[in-house]
This record gives sequence, structure tokens and C-alpha cells, in this order.
Amino acid sequence: MKSYILFAMLFISTFANAQNSTTKTIDPNKRLLIVEASCGQCQFKMKGKGCTLAVRIDGKSYFVDKSHIDDFGDAHGKMGFCNAIRKAKVQGDIVDGKFVATYFELIEK
Repeated sequence: MKSYILFAMLFISTFANAQNSTTKTIDPNKRLLIVEASCGQCQFKMKGKGCTLAVRIDGKSYFVDKSHIDDFGDAHGKMGFCNAIRKAKVQGDIVDGKFVATYFELIEK
């Protein structure tokens, strides 16, 4: 019985952590940005099919590579990216019109 409880606690803590960040460490040599993050199609009115993670930097929206909309829980939930614009700490580069994330962490409210 104790092993089941331990397994359940490890399982829950793994998913709770995975829903806040999709990368491991901040690169001290890159600038850390605070951006708006959401579904590009549902919230930022970007053209595309389906629901895709996007960030808005200095008023311009970019689809995100290296991080997925479902990495942070149910995109269609109450606070999911399709229904809410969230704040995130990010690092990365804009390449060919997309934001290639090397660090992506949601800021909790």
C-alpha cells in the first residue's frame, strides 16, 4: 500500500512540474523575457490550422518551436491557452518568423 502511495505522489509531482516548464535551465548568456503566451489562433488571431502555442513579444505574435501547447495542461481548460492569455518567462531566438524556445516557463498568477 505504501508503495502505491509513493508512486502516486511521484506521478502527480512529475505532471505538476511538467505543466509549468518545458526546458531545464536558464542560459545566463541570453536575455530572459517576460511575454504573453497563448494559442496563436484562438487568442492572438494568427492564421493557421488547429491550436498552436504562440508568444507575443513587443506587440508582435510568433508561433513557438521547441515547446508545445499541450506541454502545459489542457489547452481548452478554463486557464488553458485557448481560453486565456498567460504570462511566461522565455529565452530563445526568432528564426524564420518563429520563436525557437530554449527556455519556457509559465508565471503562476
